[in-house]
Amino acid sequence: MGTPPETLFKQECDRRGLGWPEFEERFTDTATEVIGKGVNNPTCSERTYRRWRGGNVSAAQLSHDTRRVLRAMFGLDAATLFAPPQRTDSTAPAFNLEQEIDMTAREAQDDASAAATSIPDTSLDQLTDDVATLARQYASIAPGEAFRRSRELREELFAHRDRTQIPAQQQRLLELTGQTVALLATSAFDLGAFDSARRLARSADVYGQAARYEPLRAFADGILAYIAYFTGTPTGAVSMARRAQSYGGLGDVCQRRLLAIEARAHGYLGDEESARRALRMSADVDSGTRDDLHDGVGGEFGFSPERLAMSSSSTALLIHDGDQAAQSASRALELISQQPERARSAHVLGGAASDLAMARLLANDVEGAAEALTPLWSIPGDQRVTGVLVRTGQIQQFLTQPAFRGATLPRELRDRVEDFTSTATTHQITGRSSLLQLEA
Repeated sequence: MGTPPETLFKQECDRRGLGWPEFEERFTDTATEVIGKGVNNPTCSERTYRRWRGGNVSAAQLSHDTRRVLRAMFGLDAATLFAPPQRTDSTAPAFNLEQEIDMTAREAQDDASAAATSIPDTSLDQLTDDVATLARQYASIAPGEAFRRSRELREELFAHRDRTQIPAQQQRLLELTGQTVALLATSAFDLGAFDSARRLARSADVYGQAARYEPLRAFADGILAYIAYFTGTPTGAVSMARRAQSYGGLGDVCQRRLLAIEARAHGYLGDEESARRALRMSADVDSGTRDDLHDGVGGEFGFSPERLAMSSSSTALLIHDGDQAAQSASRALELISQQPERARSAHVLGGAASDLAMARLLANDVEGAAEALTPLWSIPGDQRVTGVLVRTGQIQQFLTQPAFRGATLPRELRDRVEDFTSTATTHQITGRSSLLQLEA
């Protein structure tokens, strides 16, 4: 008689012709089917496979997912697989009640352990801090860097979601993942990747729905409204901004942001009355209501006074109110100058400077426009985001009009703006805006 197999696992592998390559392929395929966690599926190395065949393996040392894969492959629990095979006894009953009871008890124990699995609250606190820190630093870092950090955070959050079955922790992780995906959408938008930004914003909205987290849904819809505006569908932007305002639990900051977006879209449509009404409403929001995303986390989820002023200047330009545009842009520049240099938003600085320059160009003040653009030249190439590039593109186009031809300063200014736009390391935006239709 030959040497008996060390474990039932070895016996079953030999019986089924599962050498190492075949076993590894079968194990991977079964994990994909049963677990479905992608890169987080359990795996089995050749060394582990040899150890399992040789015995001295404790099923309790295996992860819950690994035990699930083995049971799906062999129809036996791990404890039975790693025990010595029972000798065949033709007189034994086909159904072993004691063994069945023992196996059922072990499975119940495994399931209970999995259901009780949680992650330390300190880990959740750190993840919460990491998301908030990125949101608050967003304005002062390059959008490419923001995208990279957001992607890393999303992957970390995704891994943690598989490690807990505690409802409160799952809820918190859903909210944090949704916030991170929203930051991904924002950075994709700032990089000019509109299609991807739209998909990411919709994904953030799905997280908001799953978590019953309406401030996140409102923020995501605001991004979608921005995308609609910049891709030439202002009617859709109005609709999206209004839908976002209908959600419950929104604070003043959120409402202010959505009304500013709506005002800009009305301006693009040439609806001066609606644009001015939305502008007034955005400035007058003061109910004292807060929400834990726009106020609690803040940063990119907030809507600072200087950002409101910059948005108002853009709306004023769209409705041909150069005086109001100059006033709002100057206010935005004044507010941002009061902040530490390292904390200043390149988006707001560049947007407000461009709007002030355009307002002065509309008044035929080329020297004043050149002076207004001074802060623009210090913005690094990797921080020249979509909003800034669109505005500078409008200025460049405006300076090509016949009224400026032959004059030295307009030509020099146009060339410098063209160089600023062409040397940006972010995605170049070439779409035209109704602002380009203004006459000098």
